[in-house]
Amino acid sequence: MPMRRLRPRPALPSRRKAAATVVAAALVGGAFVGILSLTGTPHAPSARAAEGTGAGEHVRAKALPADAHGKSGKPGRPVRGVRPPVSVVQIVAHPDDDLFFMNPDVSQSLHSGNPLTGVYLTAGESDGVNARPRDAKAAAPDKAGYAEARQNGIRAAYAEMATGSRTSPWDRSAIPTKGGGWAELDTLRARPQIRLVWLQLREAGSVNGDRPYSLHGLWNGRIGVLASQRAAGTPVPTDFAYTKEQVVATLTGILERFRPTFVRMQDPSPGTYPKTGRFRDHQDHLYGARFVQSALARYAELPGHPHVGVQNYLGYPTSVLPHTLDPETADAKLRTVKTYAWLDGVHDCGTDAGCGDLKVAARPGGRGWTQTVRYARGTSTSWVQRDRDGGLHAFSVLDGRLAAWRKPADAVAWRGPELLPGGGLDSGVTSVTLPDGRIAVFGTRTTLGDSATDYRREVVTTVQDEPGGGFGPWLSLGTPEPDDASGTSDISAPAVTVAPDGLATVVLRDSRHRLTAREQRTDGDWDPWRPLGGTDVYGDPVAATDAEGRGYVFASTPKTVLAWAAQSPGEPLAGPAATGLPPTTLALSASAAPDGEGVRLWFRKPASGDLRSADFSGTGPVSPVTELPGTGVAGYGPVSGGDGLVAVRSRTGFLATAPHGRSGSRPVWTLEKFLFSGAPDAGTDGVAAIGLDARLHWTPAGR
Repeated sequence: MPMRRLRPRPALPSRRKAAATVVAAALVGGAFVGILSLTGTPHAPSARAAEGTGAGEHVRAKALPADAHGKSGKPGRPVRGVRPPVSVVQIVAHPDDDLFFMNPDVSQSLHSGNPLTGVYLTAGESDGVNARPRDAKAAAPDKAGYAEARQNGIRAAYAEMATGSRTSPWDRSAIPTKGGGWAELDTLRARPQIRLVWLQLREAGSVNGDRPYSLHGLWNGRIGVLASQRAAGTPVPTDFAYTKEQVVATLTGILERFRPTFVRMQDPSPGTYPKTGRFRDHQDHLYGARFVQSALARYAELPGHPHVGVQNYLGYPTSVLPHTLDPETADAKLRTVKTYAWLDGVHDCGTDAGCGDLKVAARPGGRGWTQTVRYARGTSTSWVQRDRDGGLHAFSVLDGRLAAWRKPADAVAWRGPELLPGGGLDSGVTSVTLPDGRIAVFGTRTTLGDSATDYRREVVTTVQDEPGGGFGPWLSLGTPEPDDASGTSDISAPAVTVAPDGLATVVLRDSRHRLTAREQRTDGDWDPWRPLGGTDVYGDPVAATDAEGRGYVFASTPKTVLAWAAQSPGEPLAGPAATGLPPTTLALSASAAPDGEGVRLWFRKPASGDLRSADFSGTGPVSPVTELPGTGVAGYGPVSGGDGLVAVRSRTGFLATAPHGRSGSRPVWTLEKFLFSGAPDAGTDGVAAIGLDARLHWTPAGR
């Protein structure tokens, strides 16, 4: 269709130049000019990295947090010379869920030297047969023995990751829980900051089967108590059973005991298959995560604990998605699983139950799980904004509340975090600057309620009362989902476009893997959710507005990227249109091209970690996709590129930053020595990331 050429104009008030014209030929007559892959050799990790965090700048600026222990939600004066502690707690349903779905993040934490506590909700006893499938018929069921074998495998895997020796010894003890039962606590003798906690509840024993005696049945009220399944060698002295309330109390007590600054957990809303209604993930994963959500909500109300961030991990659905890990990282992950699976059969654990999980030995890679790690939430790269005075504002979620930091234009240090009223926020928020200078923040919120049927996720937003002012109350924009039961409330994080008149359009992926949108009206109210179409959409959509004020949205499928666009400023989004892009690892981000012409869409090549960007020139046909060399840093997760800087998660898990410019330039990478959650946000002024210490880390541009 004939369309005029796009003519860039000054961006709306924002940290980045408005931009996502990458879309497409089919919508606005534009075109891709090809694929740019950054190349270069990473520098050695900076010795000064991650020294200062939180409310202050990190590293080079030497500004440190106002609140060194994270006990107050109010800003305070900057502090120098304090490095806040990091404590990670990860909670999974079964022994091996962490190895399959959270690694290599787990090994990176172990190598950091910071405390890490792994918590297993169920014993993972299954049918009690610890044998490869071909040998299963000849083996006698022994649920206590199989539970012990899986514990042995986990202990070996963690010991090997942490010390290099799978036989490095553990000290095992029994501890009382706040739920009135017992748990086993294992401490790695060589690295006592590494601990494993076994709650030893019965598992469902089926991904989707009707198993009322399970976490699922307990959550939904089909049973009043769920009994324990003690492992054969456990020091726990007696059997016990928990009510729903007692499970929540037990998990809350675990959080109180280990005082995390960061929690890893599974996905509480993985969705269902529309044709069958069956869960896309294991029911223990889903309902175990909901128990963790309940405990985190309760823990957030307790005084005196450090602020805590949360990361959710996708489970079984990763099987159908492009792999995210480069071969070296995937091989290391597979080796750890093989240790857990007792693949070599060497009996070095000292128990009769067996030294690992022989069921996994038949397929140690799972269904492609060792080649992937994927975050279910928290992939936005648009959570820092610049105000009209040149000050910066950053946003994250801590303690289930919106955490806000501010750096005035004439200041070196950041101030905050200030925790805004209103709880239940899910990890990952996105922000936009409106034409009048106010900042709006969008995210999703989970309401737990008093019964299982009260569980609900919805889109929410808060807007500054005036430019530079405070934020108003949260406004619920609801959800396109009819109820929780039909799709487990499986909605993505929202993406937002803003028209020149200030009216916003909010877009998200629903549980049927389509995009849906809700548009703001001139009277300030919102139209109902309407479907935008698309099929097989995964992950979070991303949005931007071009120089002429037209909104664009991009979303990934396992095979390509789809695009939606407004035909002119202020018009509704239309699409989807094919972009012609190859498969990506799903996580996308869009920013203005470094030369100021058009837009650059950032993404990664599957199974490599290579960075790529697609430029849009505004005229001509779609160019063929060009394969180019890798970046030298590999890694996984979203790429944040904007206004001369690019930031990524490296293979080590550290933040990697580099300047970037025109096509063909080779970036010089700098690794910052701290682990972070979610995605970084790179812009004109620098790169922001939220560390596992729940603090804002800031790398100024040009330092």
